[in-house]
Amino acid sequence: MATGLIALLDDIAAIAKVAAASLDDTAALTAKASAKAAGVVIDDAAVTPRYVTGFSPARELPIVGKIALGSFRNKLLYLLPAALALSAFAPWAITPLLMAGGAYLCFEGAEKLYEKAFPHAEATTEAGPERDPAAIEKTMVAGAIRTDLILSGEIMAITLAQVADTGLLSRAVVLAVVGIGITIAVYGAVALIVKADDVGVALARIEGGAAGPLRGIGRGLVVGMPVFLKLLAAIGTAAMLWVGGGIILHGLEEYGVDGPAEFVHHAAVAAGRSAGSAGAVVEWLVGAVGAGIVGLVVGAIVVAALHFVPSRKPAAGH
Repeated sequence: MATGLIALLDDIAAIAKVAAASLDDTAALTAKASAKAAGVVIDDAAVTPRYVTGFSPARELPIVGKIALGSFRNKLLYLLPAALALSAFAPWAITPLLMAGGAYLCFEGAEKLYEKAFPHAEATTEAGPERDPAAIEKTMVAGAIRTDLILSGEIMAITLAQVADTGLLSRAVVLAVVGIGITIAVYGAVALIVKADDVGVALARIEGGAAGPLRGIGRGLVVGMPVFLKLLAAIGTAAMLWVGGGIILHGLEEYGVDGPAEFVHHAAVAAGRSAGSAGAVVEWLVGAVGAGIVGLVVGAIVVAALHFVPSRKPAAGH
């Protein structure tokens, strides 16, 4: 009896060790997948604040909350089961889907640059006397959740590519952890961003001689947030091109086209070796720039196809 109990305890200890190792592996895979999805995350954080522009301050956080809830739903109820089914029944489709998503990121980045160079009028979403603010809010939230679905799909696809060789349970855990963690990080940051100017105004209005530093911080927030948002948008655009280009390069390698990825890699390594103590940083930077150039080329091709290739429309009367 005692021997059986000891054997059982030994078995439990062995299982615990395996579980601990599995948790360590899962944490490592989660961190790796989250890093790969960083570019999409930055763009998500840069895009979302525009959906609360024009609404009263009292509605900003509720709107962000609604979008965040929709993002959780997108990732956990729709995309996670779809990703698991895809990896179980059609793993061959992961790479082409990932490349399609990468091409979409390249297009989005290139399209933003095109719009900067050739701006066009945007439809207004401001509430007029004949429009219901609640209906406008509902429309904006729905649009934000649709945009989130695309970005979340790319995040989950990038994550799935990092854990495709692991067990089903590990895949599910990593996808869920990445989805939950990134959603909390993105929409927590968005909430801070959209309320930072209100906090700045409140600090700037504090009375009293000892409140001078706080008033200075408040004025800094009010003046600095528009600049920060522009910087965040620029970083998001660059990240989309870098991540999208990197996905395209990796996908080409999967299909035996190694030349472009090897060229970028060798250029990055050579630059790093010549940079001395800053070699690692320079190597990463050159690799990111190389991937970004690939992303810009791919995105420019898609933009040109959409904007400059004439669409065939049926003639009148046909």
